[in-house]
Amino acid sequence: MLSLWDEPTPDHRDRILAHSADRVAWLRARSRGITATDVARLSGASSVQAVALEKIRGSGFGGNVYTDHGRAREPEIARWVQARYGIEPSDALFHAAGRPAHLATPDGLAVSASGVLELAEIKTTKSRWRSIPRSYLRQVWWQQYVLGAERTLLVWEQHDDFVPTNPEPECRWIDRDENQIFLLVQLADRVLDLLGSTRV
Repeated sequence: MLSLWDEPTPDHRDRILAHSADRVAWLRARSRGITATDVARLSGASSVQAVALEKIRGSGFGGNVYTDHGRAREPEIARWVQARYGIEPSDALFHAAGRPAHLATPDGLAVSASGVLELAEIKTTKSRWRSIPRSYLRQVWWQQYVLGAERTLLVWEQHDDFVPTNPEPECRWIDRDENQIFLLVQLADRVLDLLGSTRV
């Protein structure tokens, strides 16, 4: 597996910074870099400053009934993913090879029989998707870059008033996209440049 710069990628297990089970350490580590959640908002140059300002000031968002529902359902959906696809749940925060400020916490990961790293990302939604939201694709591509993965199983469960509408979640494999990853890395580095200038 080659990285964005065609160099061997160090084993992902050697690049763990924290686990979300230790929430204080996990949040502290996340605050020092750009996460997949941050990158999901980087739709273009105009969003760079907004993301940087939020990293500096904090979002003030502590969650709502929808995020609470997602957190409650994620372990159940993760068990379905593990049983159906053999992808183990994960709560580890990783950094990219040689880039300690590029961070991601995928919901699941597995190494295939051929040695290829595969990820899982879990979502809950009250809306029926006609296509996968672009912000989620950015999040997935960033995670693939950080971990060195080739593809991600994006899994989503639709609900109606917090009751799942289908007996099983829906899912789709998302392949790695080097062109999109290149653009996201550029935007993320612009955010980091802004953050660095505020700390001088």
